[in-house]
Amino acid sequence: MPSFDVVSEVEMNEVRNAVENANRELETRFDFRGVEANFELKDEKVKLSADAEFQLQQMRDILRGALIKRGIDTKVLDPGSIVRSGKRHIQEMGFKQGIETALAKTLVKQIKDSKIKVQASIQGEQLRITGKKRDDLQQVMALLRGSEQEQPLQFNNFRD
Repeated sequence: MPSFDVVSEVEMNEVRNAVENANRELETRFDFRGVEANFELKDEKVKLSADAEFQLQQMRDILRGALIKRGIDTKVLDPGSIVRSGKRHIQEMGFKQGIETALAKTLVKQIKDSKIKVQASIQGEQLRITGKKRDDLQQVMALLRGSEQEQPLQFNNFRD
């Protein structure tokens, strides 16, 4: 029976490359000359540190641009609160990995409401879609791509 998995993952190698590109861009920007500001990737989180809060806003825009250039959807960003310690402003940006239960339930409901002859089951942080025909599975993929979700979805582990 054909099946595939619906997942939401972020390639951390691409994130690392995007952070390095953002640091390079930060060094060349005129408005950041003489300012101690940097991006740091640690434990699957990007730490932004700068002297002022408005610089953090500019750094978030630089990071988003670098992520887009590397093919990563910016919906995966999970911004933390801004912490001020002395003269420094620090913010950590996490990444949403995996499909949460609430989103998985809405996806399953959406698939069942479409009346496509497939079974959808929640398996941890992913969905397994199973059907008798490959065409039905492709219809489900098109349905999920067309719907607007709060985080990007990828399809993998396609089996015939």
